[in-house]
Amino acid sequence: MQRNTIQIKGQSFGDDSLQIIAGPCTIENLDSLLSIASSLSEIGIKCLRGGAYKLRTSVHSFRGLGDIAIDYLQEAGQRFNMITVSEITEVAKVDYMAERIDVLLVGTRNMQNYPLLDRLGKFSNPIILKRGMAATITEWLQAAEYIVEAGNSNVILCERGIRTFEDATRNTLDISAVPVIKATSSFPIIVDPSHSTGKRELVKSMSFAAIAGGANGVMIETNHFPDQSLCDARQTVAINEFASFIAPLKSIWSIVNSA
Repeated sequence: MQRNTIQIKGQSFGDDSLQIIAGPCTIENLDSLLSIASSLSEIGIKCLRGGAYKLRTSVHSFRGLGDIAIDYLQEAGQRFNMITVSEITEVAKVDYMAERIDVLLVGTRNMQNYPLLDRLGKFSNPIILKRGMAATITEWLQAAEYIVEAGNSNVILCERGIRTFEDATRNTLDISAVPVIKATSSFPIIVDPSHSTGKRELVKSMSFAAIAGGANGVMIETNHFPDQSLCDARQTVAINEFASFIAPLKSIWSIVNSA
């Protein structure tokens, strides 16, 4: 099947290029974000993620800095020539974010927010669409079609784990979804091993599994001081540890794509 290839700032999603998106779950302040971006840029990461508006299960959890965090992310992206990625949570913020952020991410809770998907279809920004925590693959693909039918074909799917009876991990990472998507659609697909496992010690092995399964990339939560993170500290990987498994990831990618 012919694969969609999405080009942005000299980088490609969906062809024979491995893409690694990394950064903090939630932006906490400008100085820490710039420090993280600098370190990631030094090790060759081209895509910087960071949340501004967080949909949290508990109202007492840190829910992000809001608009100012988007401005911080835009500044970091410009300073280090990185592609910026951040979650969009409501229709009212689409225009604001689309003007400032390169790639807009639709989280699991909004996968079936059809007014939001339709609005995103009116823009050309690449959209990362995460699978809903209880969504079938068919439902996920149907959600993606809302964006495409509205006019934006720059859709990247993200497998982030589904909710099952298993409680040893935060969610159950469905690696089989990767080859299924590649066999049944033309969308690029990446994997989020951070949200799927919820445990930083599992992120490396699940990143390897994702690339071995044919994913076009991974999205990983990383920080200099993960235990101090205000959001999802348990699944955040220290940047020095993250850096140690980039080379093996690339080796796995090379083996898979030369087979």
